[in-house]
Amino acid sequence: MAESSGPTTTSTVADGDATPDVLVVGGGIGGLSAAYALAREGLRVRVLEQAPEFGEVGAGLQVAPNCTRILHEYGLLEEVKSLGVLPSAMLMRDAVDGSELTRLDLRDLEERYGFPYLVIHRSDLHAVLLRACRELGVDLRTHQRVTGYDTADDRASVTLADGRVEDAELVIAADGLHSVARQWMAGDDLVNSAYVAYRGAIPLADVTREVNLDEVSVHVGPRCHFVQYGLRGGEMLNQVAVFESPKALAGEEDWGTPDELDQAFDDTCEDVRAGIPLMWRDRSWRMFDRDPIDRWVRGRVVLLGDAAHPPLQYLAQGAVMAIEDGWVLARHVTRQRRSTTDTVDWDAAVRAFEAVRTQHCRRVVLTARSWGELWHLDRTARLRRNVVLRDRAIDDYSFVDWLYGPTALVPEELPPMFQPIPLDAVEAERDQPTLTDA
Repeated sequence: MAESSGPTTTSTVADGDATPDVLVVGGGIGGLSAAYALAREGLRVRVLEQAPEFGEVGAGLQVAPNCTRILHEYGLLEEVKSLGVLPSAMLMRDAVDGSELTRLDLRDLEERYGFPYLVIHRSDLHAVLLRACRELGVDLRTHQRVTGYDTADDRASVTLADGRVEDAELVIAADGLHSVARQWMAGDDLVNSAYVAYRGAIPLADVTREVNLDEVSVHVGPRCHFVQYGLRGGEMLNQVAVFESPKALAGEEDWGTPDELDQAFDDTCEDVRAGIPLMWRDRSWRMFDRDPIDRWVRGRVVLLGDAAHPPLQYLAQGAVMAIEDGWVLARHVTRQRRSTTDTVDWDAAVRAFEAVRTQHCRRVVLTARSWGELWHLDRTARLRRNVVLRDRAIDDYSFVDWLYGPTALVPEELPPMFQPIPLDAVEAERDQPTLTDA
């Protein structure tokens, strides 16, 4: 649901010919939500998007209470809810035998955290943020490819592919997984998980098997998993199939191919196998993250979203963290605004932002890696995992309280982490098959 934009869109907050207070590089969900958060504070914000139009590529997106709380504050939650689906439960099942392992009651979850868990098409959420930015007068520009960053004294600048230089008091680099700013700031490499995702968001009318759109379902299996849930009021079914690529492990260039997709799910249960032919087979997403870093700020340039903390998808927090980033930054900008001169102590604001967000997002990135390992266990480790998950009480929220509660503004507000249960402390169920035995 991409929405076209001309080279410039202006309104009351941003004068297209005026120097902005803030430049945001990247017009994805993270960039637009940060632009909106800062424009709400009366700042002049300009977004530079390299594509010819604003839009998002992908399918479904899960939005947890730590994000719907922010969308509510922004006045956008009701519109987002109207475009998505509010499932009543999240279920985890074994991909080999199809049995239920554990579940979250999402109605109870909403009561606990005060805000709902919803699923929405990525392009629909992006369109809501784009419209909201336009209404606040954010200066939205397309065909703007940024190739370099610089900072000096009390300003920062970007260099564009055509040689132009733009500057502002603050530059937010929301330029994604392959961030130019991240390379300039940290010089680190992507971490390849050797996993690949295939997606398929299709009309429900094209689905021949029975599906329950009142739940978010994930089947976890040896070196693979399969997710499905409804979109757009139940008119669509979203599916995601993820697997470890043998070709990637062997060092081959062409990996994550459709033949590997079929092979990865050959021995899974009937419900999972029935979904594999419905995946988009002409595109796939190789799964990378980055090791956490403690420095997201260089002078007046600050990283945000996937440029700062690209996670693997197992906690469904990538877009959520990006939206949180913008909200936290805007709150600290407000705190550091001098009422007498109506100026912002940008250095203090970005230091406070960096202090709390690096800690929280480090937790998410590393926990997502561990969660992915747990999902993909085989043999005895898989059986022990299943015992642990089946033993979890349905009203036990100790594993998500740190994630779904209110977003911290200072490190002291970060909640304690959960205590992992060692798998070797439980007895495996010997009568259950492994994938290699099935």
